[in-house]
Amino acid sequence: MISTLSPRSRRPLLRQTVTGAAVAELRRRILSGAVAAGEALRQDALAREFGISRIPIREAFHQLAAEGLVTLHPHRGAVVTALSGSDIAELFDLRAMLEPDLIRRAVPRLTAADFERAETLLADYAAAIGRSDLEAYGELNREYHLSLYRASGRSQTLELVRVLLANTDRYTRVQLAMSEGATTRAKREHAALLDLCRAGDAEGAARLTLDHVLAVREDLLHLLEPDDADIALPQAPAA
Repeated sequence: MISTLSPRSRRPLLRQTVTGAAVAELRRRILSGAVAAGEALRQDALAREFGISRIPIREAFHQLAAEGLVTLHPHRGAVVTALSGSDIAELFDLRAMLEPDLIRRAVPRLTAADFERAETLLADYAAAIGRSDLEAYGELNREYHLSLYRASGRSQTLELVRVLLANTDRYTRVQLAMSEGATTRAKREHAALLDLCRAGDAEGAARLTLDHVLAVREDLLHLLEPDDADIALPQAPAA
C-alpha cells in the first residue's frame, strides 16, 4: 500500500528545497566573484532578498561552510573564505594526490555513454571559453572532470574531490583569465585527456591529470605576491 504524506510531513522536504536553492545561489555568487573573499553574508539581508525565513539561510551557511566556501563567525555571520598561498597550494596538492588515482581507476570502466557525456561537456566548455564566460567555464570544468572520475567507483574519494574542485574553482577562473596561454592549454589538455581515456591508456590519463593540476597550481602561485602569504586573488573579470 502506498502511503500519502500529510502537509505537516512534507514541510521538511519543502524546506530542504528552499535551502538547496539558497545554497546554489550563494555558491554561484561566491564562485563567480560577485561576493568577494572576506565579505560577510548577512542572514537578515539575504532572507529579505530571497523572500524566505532565516532558517534556510542559516542552513545554507552551514552547508557552504562544510564546502570550505565560507567561515562561520559568532558575531559576523558567514564570511567568504579567503585562501592564502599556502592554502591554495595545499588544495592543489590534495587534488594532485587524488585525481590521478580516480582517472586511473575510471578508464577501464568508462562506457560509451560516459564518453558521449564527456564530449558534450567538452564542446560546451570550449564554447564557454570562446565567449569568455568564466562562470559557465567553472561549472563545466568541474563537471567534465567528475564525469570521467565517476566511473572509478570510489564514492568517498569522489566526494572529497568534488569539494576540492568547488574550493579551487574561483581561483582556477582567475588563473584562466590572467595567465597567458591558459585557455589554449586548458582546451588542449582536456581534449587530450579524453583521447587517452578512449584509448584505454589509464597511466597516460593519470600522468596528464597530474600535470594538468600542478600546472594550474603553479600559475596561481605565480599570481600571488610572494611577500604576502594571505593575499586574496583578484576577482575574475565579468564576462
